[in-house]
Amino acid sequence: MGAAYPLEMRQKALAAVDRGEKKLHVSRMFGISRNTLDAWLKHRVATGQVVPKAYRSRRPAPKIADLAEFRQFAATRGHLTQQQMADAWPEAVSNRTIGKALKAIGYTRTNSGVAELRDEPGREWNILEFEVVK
Repeated sequence: MGAAYPLEMRQKALAAVDRGEKKLHVSRMFGISRNTLDAWLKHRVATGQVVPKAYRSRRPAPKIADLAEFRQFAATRGHLTQQQMADAWPEAVSNRTIGKALKAIGYTRTNSGVAELRDEPGREWNILEFEVVK
């Protein structure tokens, strides 16, 4: 979806149509399509306003909205698997939802299956020494 046109431009284009100028001429003058101009006129008749509709995200709201509460939950139950955490969460959620929430608060799974808080960027790396086998 493209960006909304500036409000001032909408007002000027609609004012030009109100003055009696042809829609085709106005649309060419402002560099917009005729359909866009018709949509603005239709929107103004329906709502009485020129302002564009508010943007609405198409994504569903996250099932675990309170991340502070979830952070405390994860801190006490980090040793559980995601499915066990999903079963222990007060609302019905899937293990995938738990995984998304863990990622959102900065937790990651280790090979042992335990959730641990990731270090912040810029951390010092642990240097591992490897033994060379001949």
